[in-house]
Amino acid sequence: MRTRKKNKASSLRMRLMFGAAVTVSVFMLALFPALQQVFTAALEESIEQRLAADASALISAAGIAKGQLRMPEKLPDEEFDILPARQLGFIYDNNGALLWRSRSSKNVKINYQPKYDGRGHKFLRAKDSDNREFFIYDVEVDLLRGQSAHFSIVTMQPVSDYQVMYDNLRQQLYVWLGLALLLLLGFLWLGLGWGIRSLRSLSAELDDVEMGKRASLSDEHPRELLRLTRSLNRLLESERQQSERYRHSLDDLAHSLKTPLAVLQSVGEVLSAQPSNTEQARTLQGQVNRMSQQISYQLQRARLRKSGLLRYQVKLKPLLESLLEALDKVYRDKRVRVSQVFSAELRVPVEQGALLELLGNVLENAYRLCINEIRISAQLTESGCELIVEDDGPGVPKHQRERILQRGERLDTQYPGQGIGTAVVKDIIDSYGGELFVEDSVLGGAQFRIIFPLN
Repeated sequence: MRTRKKNKASSLRMRLMFGAAVTVSVFMLALFPALQQVFTAALEESIEQRLAADASALISAAGIAKGQLRMPEKLPDEEFDILPARQLGFIYDNNGALLWRSRSSKNVKINYQPKYDGRGHKFLRAKDSDNREFFIYDVEVDLLRGQSAHFSIVTMQPVSDYQVMYDNLRQQLYVWLGLALLLLLGFLWLGLGWGIRSLRSLSAELDDVEMGKRASLSDEHPRELLRLTRSLNRLLESERQQSERYRHSLDDLAHSLKTPLAVLQSVGEVLSAQPSNTEQARTLQGQVNRMSQQISYQLQRARLRKSGLLRYQVKLKPLLESLLEALDKVYRDKRVRVSQVFSAELRVPVEQGALLELLGNVLENAYRLCINEIRISAQLTESGCELIVEDDGPGVPKHQRERILQRGERLDTQYPGQGIGTAVVKDIIDSYGGELFVEDSVLGGAQFRIIFPLN
């Protein structure tokens, strides 16, 4: 479970997606105030245009009689005459004295004093005595109906009239930006999936290489990955060649030693024919046999050496059936009962030859030492693939178990006559990063429990 979580956390797609999500989120956060400012500017521009239109309506309604400002009883824009209305109108002379105000502004005491300075018009904000804020449009008039006149026409509207609109739009802006963010992240996820599809293809090819389904990687990948695939192909080929050279060297060595060993064997037989040389002949033959065993052992190690790049998945049941058929013939007089407890589709992450050698040695010992019952079970656990071989024989004494499990200790050197099987089993398990446990079985004998990691 830890491995899966770690792999998920270190996924290239997740890393790219996390980086893109952070970048897009920061961009959206920076975009929000910019859009809000644009909206505010557009809103204020529309308010200014509205107040400018109101000012134009006041200018159209105003008149000059005997040099005095005259305003009609009813304005064209009725909202100026309705007391609860929010539109306010004021007219000042060029000295800032208030000449006229709309009935809707009777109860408004705003702290604003226009300055007739020839600047044309102004758009600003100001507050009244109750701290209410107003938009103010102030336009200077020099001519009124063809007569010279100097007035400041001021129109106002409370900011609160637009606050609800502003709040609603800001809320909608949050919603739309949030939806845009989710939509963009979705497109990014799909785009990244499409972008790393070539990496998935490369990963699938690597799995095929590890499982022995193909010898090398193809060149059907983006050019950015071709250097990697070609380097891996060179590494694969180099490993194969090195493995072949290693095996051939050991085969040549074994072949070159066969003749001297055969000569020594013959000399031993000649010496054993003479009674006075019986002890020397026995010693010589023992050493020759020991050398033959060591040569066979090293050859087996070379053949069963695990590759550094290849990963195997061998179906257990067919391989086990062939072993049991052969052992049943060898030990047919014992009539051993073998029970199998595992799924028919279970696969073991070990090369077929290595698994055959391992189980062959373990089962041969079980057949030889059991009374008449053996149980073989296997399952996939969080620790890996677990193989268990049990028998109802005498078991393994506790004082010998640690010696079996110690790296580098071999029963063939400690206990002559046991052969090299246990040492080969231990080497195979170690080469695949596995573990071997020797325990008591519920059947009464020994239990050999082997765990191979899945990765």
